[in-house]
Amino acid sequence: MTWRPAPAAWPIAAFLVGYPVWWALGFGGLSIVVVAVPMAVVLWLRRPIRIPRGMGLWALLIVGYLISAVMLDATPAGTYGEFGMGRVVGWAMRLTVYVALFVVVLYLGNLTKEELPQLALVRMLGILFLTAVAGGVLGVLAPRFEFTAPMEHLLPDHAFVTNLVHPTAAQIQYVLGHPAPRPEAPFEWANAWGGNVSILLVWFVVGWWVYGGPVRRTVAAGVIVVAAVPIVHSLNRGLWAAIAIGIAYLIVRNRNRAALLTLAAVTAAAFVFSPLGQVVAARVDRPHSNDIRAFTVATTVEVAATSPIIGYGNTRNAFGNHRTVTTGRTDWCRSCGHPPLGSDGQLWLLLITQGFTGAALYVAFFAGAVRRHWHDRSPIGQAGSLVMLLVLFYMFIYDGLVSALTLYLISFAVLWRNAT
Repeated sequence: MTWRPAPAAWPIAAFLVGYPVWWALGFGGLSIVVVAVPMAVVLWLRRPIRIPRGMGLWALLIVGYLISAVMLDATPAGTYGEFGMGRVVGWAMRLTVYVALFVVVLYLGNLTKEELPQLALVRMLGILFLTAVAGGVLGVLAPRFEFTAPMEHLLPDHAFVTNLVHPTAAQIQYVLGHPAPRPEAPFEWANAWGGNVSILLVWFVVGWWVYGGPVRRTVAAGVIVVAAVPIVHSLNRGLWAAIAIGIAYLIVRNRNRAALLTLAAVTAAAFVFSPLGQVVAARVDRPHSNDIRAFTVATTVEVAATSPIIGYGNTRNAFGNHRTVTTGRTDWCRSCGHPPLGSDGQLWLLLITQGFTGAALYVAFFAGAVRRHWHDRSPIGQAGSLVMLLVLFYMFIYDGLVSALTLYLISFAVLWRNAT
């Protein structure tokens, strides 16, 4: 690829290729808000603006989120917490991201193929995959690596904000009954790393293998072998399931099924008969988070039903946990309780923040993309449809904000551009 970014294409190149720099500065996923500003300028200078089908649903999602602000001071039955700046900051940050992503989609779709060729955009997503693999390896080898980013000195001391801007290599969790590092660099947390890697892997295979020459394919094969180590050590069952879904999708949609089945069998055997297989088996045998997820999801749906149209604007904390209704955060036990309602998946987050209306708009947006572009059997078209399906899968288990949702919307734009 000899393409050099045209002036109008620099914002997306700066985001995808320059992501390690954004991470080190403390912007991380929030860097999409920064680059959305010059993207908006590009759009303004080239009116009229083309708008893809389905984008009205995302606009309605933003409008609904604006309206949900009237419920920020509400405390539904079974929850606790006082209204304060923390709740407002979380709401405002999500709103900013939703608007920025609206701009990103329009920006990418209105750049010409000469300014930003499809393959160039796909390969830049592949470069971000290389960054994610490097971050995963760092998380395995130096899990306690972290530092204070410049951005941390400028933002309020808020737990949600800190998770987004504080650079760390891994989360140390007791998933296996002992301290185990789960890679997260250069993203917000371990689950974000897992979800993002699966999305970026799709584009990496397309850009570096399907459309790659001998050298690029050799590099791609080596990178994927290396990536297997942090993928397994991430202990991320959602990521593993997504890879299985991707392989099954390719087998169904492609004629060369024998080769794909052979690849799947070889991959499975490599894991079973290697030390990595032991890690996978240990994780499957310890589904420690299932009860916690079941409790928070059930409680989220119950609370959301009390404001089904506009939600509550932000997450809430519920009394009790999956073991007993008597335990929860109290003055004498500040660490008791469970994750905030809506933290176990984008669908549940939308239910608590925007009600069933917001959740329906989100599902309709991505499901509509699959329906409109399913007939596109080009490698990029098939990859884009796969990503949209993974988005619908991940909404049950992962919160999309911030970096994951950014990759979802960029992938949506790639799919739209491929049909024009």
